[in-house]
Amino acid sequence: MSNKKHHERTRAQESSNAIERMYVTMRHLFNRGFYKPMGISGETLRQALLLLRPEIYGSVGEEKAELEGLLYVIDRLPVGIEECTFINLTSDEGYSNSHFKPIIPEKRRRNCYRIDAEQMNIEITRGRSEIYDILTHITFIFIESHKISNRVLIDESGATTRDWVKLEKAVLSKTKLTQTEREIAITHTANILGRTFDELRAVYADFSTPTKPERLLHIVYWLGKLAIEEQINNNKRTVTFSPVLRERLGHHIHGEIWANTIKEVLYKNDLLERPIHIISANMHSVMNTLFAPSALKTSASKDIYGVYESLSKKENNDLRNKVTKEALQKGMIYIEDASGTKIDVQIFDTSKLDVSKLDVPIKDAKIASEKPVILVMDYAFGEQAYETIDELLKPYKAKGSKIHMNIDSISIMGKAGILEGGKGDIMIPTAHIFEGTADNYPFVNELSKQDLEGHGVDVYEGTMITVLGTSLQNKDILKFFYNSTWRVIGLEMEGAHYQKAIQAASKVRGSIGPDVKVRYAYYASDNPLETGATLASGGLGTTGVKPTYLITRKIIEQIFN
Repeated sequence: MSNKKHHERTRAQESSNAIERMYVTMRHLFNRGFYKPMGISGETLRQALLLLRPEIYGSVGEEKAELEGLLYVIDRLPVGIEECTFINLTSDEGYSNSHFKPIIPEKRRRNCYRIDAEQMNIEITRGRSEIYDILTHITFIFIESHKISNRVLIDESGATTRDWVKLEKAVLSKTKLTQTEREIAITHTANILGRTFDELRAVYADFSTPTKPERLLHIVYWLGKLAIEEQINNNKRTVTFSPVLRERLGHHIHGEIWANTIKEVLYKNDLLERPIHIISANMHSVMNTLFAPSALKTSASKDIYGVYESLSKKENNDLRNKVTKEALQKGMIYIEDASGTKIDVQIFDTSKLDVSKLDVPIKDAKIASEKPVILVMDYAFGEQAYETIDELLKPYKAKGSKIHMNIDSISIMGKAGILEGGKGDIMIPTAHIFEGTADNYPFVNELSKQDLEGHGVDVYEGTMITVLGTSLQNKDILKFFYNSTWRVIGLEMEGAHYQKAIQAASKVRGSIGPDVKVRYAYYASDNPLETGATLASGGLGTTGVKPTYLITRKIIEQIFN
């Protein structure tokens, strides 16, 4: 008799398998050229997402509608996508030179174009991760749309409930809704979504925009309307991938243009052969750290983090302009992206810095003798991190010869989900693991836990996982990573891609020196293991200011010393 133990698959294993299935399916559909998300071709994606039930999509697997997840997704997709039957993913194919006005989603930098009443084009210039991101979000909103149609359809002829008729009347009304009319419409919508009046009222303002105050009603109506048409008339919504996009993807076309532009600027300004320090961060923290004290004439006694917080507030545009003006006058070169990568760049020539005005401890002699250059690039997105750094580190061709850049250090600062601790805490990785594989990238991190402790922010040190998409993680997978011998402290989307490119350039291809210093530090945007603390629960607000600048100041301190 066999004494083999029957092995039950854990939820973590099922979830991991579902993610893998989603990515294989998405690649297959991309190669095929089109698919119908709610048809047979989209069934594997839908089943995998419902099995996975990612934290960010909340109650996607339940009958009631998911509100926070819907808001998260709708902010990352173009305005009006809920009205479109045809969604076409394209490369940069010249729409910017047409009469079509670009629609840029609030929380994702991508150009989208409304071609006609039925079609939305979304421009993909940031690689596969962007396609995965969009397809996952589309799958989610279409699943939600069918929940709506299932609740409002009475029979197969297309008859609908009274709630739906009333919602339609409110949405199609040409006049502005009064408070009473709005609350009546919210009552009917709450019934349709299986939510309470209070729940809808709580998120109503979050969905509103200045031009569309009733946007939530509008989204629910159009999602439901197209789902009804799918079920009654078999008029299926379709996602297509343009032939040019399928041909170009993976060839580093945008990354190469982006990197060559930067190297050309460095060359023309005689900066290419100086020691260069690359920092992947945002477009404000390095500039503010170097120039806010002199531009705003803050005294050393003033709380500098209070100054940074003021600069991060939307209403303080004048303060930000003062700092930018000062930076441009004192050696900053700003390169606005025109390649399609959506990654802007700042170059700081430190020989033009007034060191006496800085409030970061530095050695003047190092600046005087080495005149280092700091190159700050905006955040990359997923796999795009490999493309951009890989291209940037290649030698520059000028006048028939190759010039190898003197890259001294590469620092990566970003947002990540934390598995221990909460929003605003700091993570210092010792290695990156790539999700779905056993690929791991250990490295010597110039930043350590001790460097950032003692400033009122909790700091954690350990392994971090680079995930294929933050929107696909659920508690079961994350608990496995956290509790297993991988000892993962957080998750993000770019680390392994950056390190893969750095290792290739420094250890294999010889594009840069083998002793390049690397620094990685992340601040927590959410804790997906805590209920109500996922990315869908909202942004960091000013909580992110302290960790962002704490990391930035430490990076600058290390560069200058």
